[in-house]
Amino acid sequence: MRTLPLLGTVAALTAALLAGCATGPTRTQIAVQNLQTRVSRLDHFVTNGSLVHLAQQQSELRAEVRDLRGKIDQLEQENRRLTRQQHDLYASLDKRLQALARSRAASAPPPEGSAALPGVSAAEEKLYGLAFNALKAGHYTHAAKDFQQFVTKYPNSPLEPDAQYWLGEAQFVNDNYSAAEQAFRSVLKNSPHSLKAPEAMFDLGNTLIAQGKTAEGRRTLAQVIKRYPDSNAARRAASALAKPASD
Repeated sequence: MRTLPLLGTVAALTAALLAGCATGPTRTQIAVQNLQTRVSRLDHFVTNGSLVHLAQQQSELRAEVRDLRGKIDQLEQENRRLTRQQHDLYASLDKRLQALARSRAASAPPPEGSAALPGVSAAEEKLYGLAFNALKAGHYTHAAKDFQQFVTKYPNSPLEPDAQYWLGEAQFVNDNYSAAEQAFRSVLKNSPHSLKAPEAMFDLGNTLIAQGKTAEGRRTLAQVIKRYPDSNAARRAASALAKPASD
């Protein structure tokens, strides 16, 4: 190690300076003594391997920084993927909301005060309308609350499958995946032949995938094609399954 000969040389020079300055100014002697003290400390560090230890620590810290940078890159990529997925889900929901709004406008309920829809009371229509309007306006938490109130209060209503389905949609958009899954499963269990059943099964598959249950979610999408082969949900399920699975 070159450091030790260098220390010896510095020590020799220090000794010479002390000898030559024995009768010199006191300030010079103090400066030389300070230099000798610093050299002694450096010699102590080298002798005990302190510098080597510090170099090893620096190398380890650099490795940890490289590892952290790699993890940050992975997290950024995952965040971009989730953002794209959420955007696609929002776009899909918006299209379905617009289609349903057009459909309901074409068969609008009679004016207030006239007979309600067959099997549906005016109170049911009012609560369902409030919930659905909140959903269309993007007030998903409010919509979920009203739809939950509807299915609890009117479990036998002809509108119950629709309310349960839209409850699941509102919960999904709010990232309440467990509640969304429960709502979609309720549609399939209690109203497997309703018009909302194919969409409920399709959205159940997406909800399972969103929870990280990719294999179960893809199996559910395959069931959409098997049970409802002529539905729009089946076509969308086939398109979703054609894409590579991502864990």
